[in-house]
Amino acid sequence: MATEVSIKHRESGLMKTGVYGFSWTYLFFGPLVPLFRGEIGIGVLHWILTVLTAGLWWIAMVFMYNKQYMTRMLTSGWVLAGSESDNAAARAALGIAIT
Repeated sequence: MATEVSIKHRESGLMKTGVYGFSWTYLFFGPLVPLFRGEIGIGVLHWILTVLTAGLWWIAMVFMYNKQYMTRMLTSGWVLAGSESDNAAARAALGIAIT
């Protein structure tokens, strides 16, 4: 199931809640989710892939979307900002190694 963790933008200090794990939102709303989150290009790509695979892409993405979204956030200036135990669980789920 989806788990929440706080994330913070390095430069602006803006705080958001990130999620990882199974995406109930994607299950119900599918390719609209990236559009809701401001990822227009990703949303269009997901619509195309959903149509080309007769919906199989939609089903597969409920398991992968939150991890991919968090990875994009963390590689574009956001950092984990929850408690150390929350951050450790998120790093483990997202496959992030501490360097």
